[in-house]
Amino acid sequence: MAPAEPGPPPHPAPVVIVGAGPAGLTVGNILRAASVDCVVLETETREFIERRPRAGVIEEWAVRGLRQRGLAGNLLERAVSHTTCEFRFDGQRFRFPYTELTGAHHFVYPQPLLVTDLVREYADVRGGDIRFGVRDVRLHDLDSDRPSVSYVCPETGQRRLVECDFVAGCDGARGVTRASMPAEHARLSRHDYGIGWLALLAEAPPSSDCVLFGCHPRGFAGHMARSPEVTRYYLQCTPGEDPENWTHDRVWTELRERLGAAGAPPLTEGRLIEKRVLDMHDYVVEPMVYGRLFLAGDAAHLVAPIAAKGMNLALHDAFLLGDGLVAQLTKGDGTTLAGYSEACLRRVWDYQEFSQWLSELYHGTAAGDPFRAGTTLARLRRLFTSPAAAAAFAEQYLGTAAQY
Repeated sequence: MAPAEPGPPPHPAPVVIVGAGPAGLTVGNILRAASVDCVVLETETREFIERRPRAGVIEEWAVRGLRQRGLAGNLLERAVSHTTCEFRFDGQRFRFPYTELTGAHHFVYPQPLLVTDLVREYADVRGGDIRFGVRDVRLHDLDSDRPSVSYVCPETGQRRLVECDFVAGCDGARGVTRASMPAEHARLSRHDYGIGWLALLAEAPPSSDCVLFGCHPRGFAGHMARSPEVTRYYLQCTPGEDPENWTHDRVWTELRERLGAAGAPPLTEGRLIEKRVLDMHDYVVEPMVYGRLFLAGDAAHLVAPIAAKGMNLALHDAFLLGDGLVAQLTKGDGTTLAGYSEACLRRVWDYQEFSQWLSELYHGTAAGDPFRAGTTLARLRRLFTSPAAAAAFAEQYLGTAAQY
């Protein structure tokens, strides 16, 4: 890394966290609870990160981890518990009561609400140092015993330097921290699905008491409640397609067709308040560590929203990283940090495999290949005729495996 540019005297901190999403804020809260000083750097404003639209499915083990760290108060009061999902294919409805099978459930709590909770706890309750709106973040001397991070202050326009012991890279898929890992050190594995999802928010009450997955020859469709007044929908589309090609009438016609099933109540229509196309792809960075830089969340791995696993993996990383940094900085115990990348990647690759498997389940009937359509329908039927297949699906869907 290039040396930092001259500027005001450096400010020391044991840990610099780049990015104020769920991973970065969770790490910061864990550090502050242990009285470890840290600095969080975020390029956006506080108002932006508290409103940024993101998914909200949180697995039960992740909520337990937040609760154990004093970070789940509002979530436990306000989140909705989901116990069942419903598949629709061949014109029929098939309920999958995963809580009856496993005793476990999902929580639905939109990510902006979780981020709001985490930033309030970090900045307002635990007195954490967080700097919003920073520009041109750069990482320096990561392979030394004294790395540093510099940035341009939005108020003064001056470059400031923070010296530290460790850097936590939690700034997402397009952030600077992943790009700071030398190409010869890290392997990037990527998978492109060749499909897109039109992500929609409708100002309309949910049309079902659970998540709906429509596996249709015209393409996948999904229905997920976000609040009593707002529903998230997905429609399979062409990657890179202009969302403006999808008019209000076209969207609702396709949703009715792809989610239609015998005995199903009609969809409750409403104004579309968001339309964007997501190109489905995954990637994994191995290892997730370079010198004193530790990646977490989307900076280290991206899972397409097919399986709703991204925020859960970010929290898993953050628990391990936060606990490992505390152990190193307060007790001199580097065991957790030494095994951090390997421990994270075991769950990451398991979730990636499930996402790939689930993609075929969702999209196989629309592939234009009669053989793929036939095998996909066989896979779908097996979920409702084989207890072993149902149990295996529920374990991966809920992330409840005893070991990864």
